[in-house]
Amino acid sequence: MSDFFRGRRLRRNAPMRELVREHDISARHLVMPYFVVETDDAGFRKPITSMPGIFQLSLAELEKDVAEAVALGMRSVILFGIPAVKDYKGSEAYNHDGIVQKAIRRLKERFADLLVITDVCLCEYTSHGHCGLLRQGDTTGEVHNDPTLTLLAKAAVSHAEAGADIVAPSDMMDGRVLAIREALDANGFSHIPVMSYAVKYASAFYGPFREAAESTPQHGDRKTYQMDPANSREAMREAAADVAEGADFLIVKPAGPYMDIIRMVRDSFDLPVAAYQVSGEYSMIKAAAINDWIDGDKVAMESLTGLRRAGADIIISYLTVEMLRKKLVSA
Repeated sequence: MSDFFRGRRLRRNAPMRELVREHDISARHLVMPYFVVETDDAGFRKPITSMPGIFQLSLAELEKDVAEAVALGMRSVILFGIPAVKDYKGSEAYNHDGIVQKAIRRLKERFADLLVITDVCLCEYTSHGHCGLLRQGDTTGEVHNDPTLTLLAKAAVSHAEAGADIVAPSDMMDGRVLAIREALDANGFSHIPVMSYAVKYASAFYGPFREAAESTPQHGDRKTYQMDPANSREAMREAAADVAEGADFLIVKPAGPYMDIIRMVRDSFDLPVAAYQVSGEYSMIKAAAINDWIDGDKVAMESLTGLRRAGADIIISYLTVEMLRKKLVSA
């Protein structure tokens, strides 16, 4: 009788390892982000230099890329819009004929079973690049909270009217989940879930996204509304508030550097938890792989597996289509 643990018994060949594997990743767990641009050029496809393999797309090019991804097994997308014109109050965010609203209708008309999630925020639509209305004369990024809620609610309703399956507020305004929930219910959309960016940190990992979405603040920063990366108990307060206000999903963003937070949210709440593997996380993997410093496919897969192990039911990741194309995850 041996007097030590023989863990290797369950690792000795691939079938054995697969038999006892605790977490898996398939298309149903993954959401692909897309950046759609308002343009008259139907063939518009602009590479995002800091995110190799990711593009700003016209409506026609979006439809083309989504068609390819759906054929590979992709089930869910999240849309970010880049309007032709921006103003101080982000008017195009809640324009019935805005770019995201057009994209929703186009995708839902062709891909009835595709789950279309929409980012609800003002940063891509405001001339100053902040996620809400600024106080008069502001030069620091002090967003005026309560008036912003009205505009976010209007945006969410316009997305639902266009056919969105889920709305996902990412602005980090206090009370926005309640404002959106009440507006959806009042307009006949009580069936539309709210996927809240409940725990969103003021992170340096967002840099490439701001190139992609053209949403860099013109002055100040977002630290007055996004969370301090040093805080974890605060994350529980934010998540609890959104649950109380009617959230149906909880997002933690970024993902990799905040796996402890994903686990805390998973253990504390019964709602589905999504991890957003953000642009900087994607870009670091891609840059290292391009330089042959790492095996990009294996590191990508390991990073996604780690998020599932931490407790994520859903992963929003720019790796989604690549993982499906290379058959690294099952459809």
